[in-house]
Amino acid sequence: MTLTIEGVHAGYGGGTVLHGVDLVVPEGGALAVLGMNGAGKTTLVHTIAGLVKARSGSIRLGDVELAGRPAHRIARAGVALVPQGRRVFASLTVAEHLALSRRKGDWTVPRILELLPRLGERLTHKGNQLSGGEAQMLAIARALLTQPRLLLLDEPCEGLAVDLAARVRAVVAELTRTGLTVLLVEQQPEHARAVTDRLVDLANGVLGTVTEHGDENTEGAAGISSSRA
Repeated sequence: MTLTIEGVHAGYGGGTVLHGVDLVVPEGGALAVLGMNGAGKTTLVHTIAGLVKARSGSIRLGDVELAGRPAHRIARAGVALVPQGRRVFASLTVAEHLALSRRKGDWTVPRILELLPRLGERLTHKGNQLSGGEAQMLAIARALLTQPRLLLLDEPCEGLAVDLAARVRAVVAELTRTGLTVLLVEQQPEHARAVTDRLVDLANGVLGTVTEHGDENTEGAAGISSSRA
């Protein structure tokens, strides 16, 4: 479904972080928002997901207005967030994470384990026993099992070694080819260009002009089945 954001202002307490944000991510499209720390990237995805309340403006997924809805209602409408820092539960096993996240739909546990085979080898491992790359894969799996129409990714390669970041990018690139609408926020342009077809800069809560770039992704589906995060 198409994500349409119009005139959104949002922030914390008495401060405003997002200043009249307008953005469209077409159905099945992938767009990256680039910006430095403090630019408002996390505030943007948190506002879409309902974790931060928009003070004004409209956020629509298809024909459904999301602005003003509580986070659990937005999730039910088809929005899934892969948060910055993974945030998996330390005491739960991989299998328990997957079971708790599962809803009926096209994304099933067997399909997830086909996409992310390393998780299949770690089903009995707890969250605090996973590597950074494994925890990121689990965070993505958890989001997919909610059957999203829109996937929000908050710096999914942050803190990962170069090879692990490349494997995460390969997974995200594969997801964009499934027709899922994806909004990625990133600091590093190379991560964004590898998996999205359009880029936009965010600075001081204000978006620039969306630009398109060629298909620079060389980490396609061939790299997925052998991913070993």
